[in-house]
Amino acid sequence: MRPLLHPSVDEITVESILHALADPVRVAIYASLFKSECAQTCTGFLAGCGASIPKSTLSQHYKVLREAGLIRSERRGVEMHNTTRCAEIESRFPGLLFAILTAHNLQQERKVKASAALKRKGGSAAKGQ
Repeated sequence: MRPLLHPSVDEITVESILHALADPVRVAIYASLFKSECAQTCTGFLAGCGASIPKSTLSQHYKVLREAGLIRSERRGVEMHNTTRCAEIESRFPGLLFAILTAHNLQQERKVKASAALKRKGGSAAKGQ
């Protein structure tokens, strides 16, 4: 089995972080890991978000996050257990993750409010398009 790549803190760049978190699925995965106090698996993420993402695609998203230095992955049997490296990244780039996750949370809140508004109107705005 190949060893997992975990860049050292000095090798982590702002560009790699921004690239990894530019994808909506990856930022959702990272936000979920950030909120969780324990290690999370791909299956755990799928159960929590209710999304229907193929496991192979999800594994690729976790790989991008790991190679960017955002998460640490550990093999346990057939599963990968993932945790954030928030403290390490915060020491290298103070405030960066907080800003990204705050923006993500605001965007999620807007989506929920817009969806609720459409439901209250009976979806008439969507039907008129």
